[in-house]
Amino acid sequence: MTVQGGIVAAGGALGPVCFTKKRALPMNELEMFLSAWEREAESTLKLLRALPATQYDFRPDADGRSLGELAWHLAEGDAYMSYGIDTGRFAMDAKPPNIERPRTVGALAPGYERIHREAVARIRKLKPEDLDRSVPFFTGQPMPIRDILWGMIISHGIHHRGQLTLMCRLAGGQAPGLYGPNREEMAAMRAGASAT
Repeated sequence: MTVQGGIVAAGGALGPVCFTKKRALPMNELEMFLSAWEREAESTLKLLRALPATQYDFRPDADGRSLGELAWHLAEGDAYMSYGIDTGRFAMDAKPPNIERPRTVGALAPGYERIHREAVARIRKLKPEDLDRSVPFFTGQPMPIRDILWGMIISHGIHHRGQLTLMCRLAGGQAPGLYGPNREEMAAMRAGASAT
């Protein structure tokens, strides 16, 4: 591992992978969340940019979401959860601004990026002590903001991104490696290692 520009990085054939920013003071939990969310958003953008351009309506399950619909659900998760926290209310009739789904694969990544920026701006209004505060969730039951952030934004997003990764492959695309190399990236690494 090396420190490059204040970032702790591990080098490899694919270049540096950033894990955490070097900090003089320890992060509070809200900063930890925002840092983790930013890393996950970059992985989501990487996948959205790799989706096969002509496969928006690809649907391996006739009753399930299409590739485009599932991809946009990642933006919806960021939007609806941050909007509910910001307004102090989760309700089926509470619609975040700018949430209309793009209708082409090429518009998904820029749309997600915009929605994510708006969601981050809402969450940045919080103070670390707000994580202990509860908000009535869709069921009417109070849910701590901490649980919404980590469970309904981070874990929920990772879950659906995993589904989208598989759909990308099924639709004929090459899903990028997110937490490690994909098979094509691994093959290139092996080929590079054997050539030296």
